[in-house]
Amino acid sequence: MKQSLIVAAFAASAVSALAGDVTGSVSLKGTPPPEKPITPLMADVNCGKASPGTVTTRHFVVGANNGLGNVFVYVKAGLEGKKSEVTAPKAVIDQLGCLYQPYVSGSVAGAAIEFRNSDAFLHNVNFMKSDAGNDTFNFAQGAGSKPIDKVFKNVEVMAKIQCNVHPWMFGYIGIVDNPFFAVTDKDGKFTIKGLPAGKYTLAFKHLKAGEVTQEVEVKDSGATVTAILEVK
Repeated sequence: MKQSLIVAAFAASAVSALAGDVTGSVSLKGTPPPEKPITPLMADVNCGKASPGTVTTRHFVVGANNGLGNVFVYVKAGLEGKKSEVTAPKAVIDQLGCLYQPYVSGSVAGAAIEFRNSDAFLHNVNFMKSDAGNDTFNFAQGAGSKPIDKVFKNVEVMAKIQCNVHPWMFGYIGIVDNPFFAVTDKDGKFTIKGLPAGKYTLAFKHLKAGEVTQEVEVKDSGATVTAILEVK
């Protein structure tokens, strides 16, 4: 399926003369609660073999220098009238070891998202409630089944998916109206590539720590930003 008209506009032939990469980091202020072992996963006859050892929740992934992982970083304002050749790569969400991988991902409204099942047993993907008017869906994927594409037509940060076969399985997708977004790694680092020169509002969204915004000016040399989220 073709991406939305918004994405097509960014890929137009008239390209901004200057663009740069936004690199940065997000850190966590405060001490998060300890992650909890996912006991049902470890006790399940299939999932326990697929993910041996102790598997925990991923509410706060905190790495070096209090860097916070799984933060969805996106351009919230400032793209009006700007054009770019940048397009977002297709989002792929896998069901692996009885977890959604990645836990947090991003996509552009109107673009296809690919869902896979790499486990040797049945899963399903249920998008049961939309706050933005996106079509809900619920489909099964057995072992060895073909990937399935789904489209979220409207902006929604975050869209929540769940497996009803294994109810501890959750995943979240930031659906935005432009290709300029990223998800922080385990140490809170991120890069947004090719943002046209200009002034923007960046948003930093975390499932537990909420959202903060920050103004940034991008030049042809790019920009570096830092953000802080707090334990709530």
